[in-house]
Amino acid sequence: MDPRPEAGRSPTPGLLALAALFVGAGVLHFLRPKPFDRIVPPWVPMPARTATLVSGAAEIAGGLGLLHPATRPGARLGLLALLVAVFPANVGMAWNAERFRPLPEWALWARLPLQPLLMWLVWRAGRPSYPTRRSSSAARKTSGSSVGRRVSRLT
Repeated sequence: MDPRPEAGRSPTPGLLALAALFVGAGVLHFLRPKPFDRIVPPWVPMPARTATLVSGAAEIAGGLGLLHPATRPGARLGLLALLVAVFPANVGMAWNAERFRPLPEWALWARLPLQPLLMWLVWRAGRPSYPTRRSSSAARKTSGSSVGRRVSRLT
């Protein structure tokens, strides 16, 4: 699944799904903040509720930012930074699984390897779109023979 849309085209289904994932998760930070407050590590230099709301706003902004080509590169960097920043909280959840029952401990550990996959999808989605390469036969038809192109580069 390549979530990158080509320049000038509508976002692909993969990109829409990725954006919806982040926007949905961000909205949940505002609608049901208590579970998110519980996983904020004690060393975070702000109250847990503030961290929850800031990360939720960042997820919403990043998800929406993925939808437009002009904001996609910034959204990419912001979401990557966010995913790196929240990873310690996810590790803390797995490490202290008894505090997060009824979530099964295996599920908390199993989701940790999914975070790099999500980061890769964000990386792919946020790259600028480039025009696709024309086939070599189409390039030869429009710009002369390959020998002619090599000679013209030398002169």
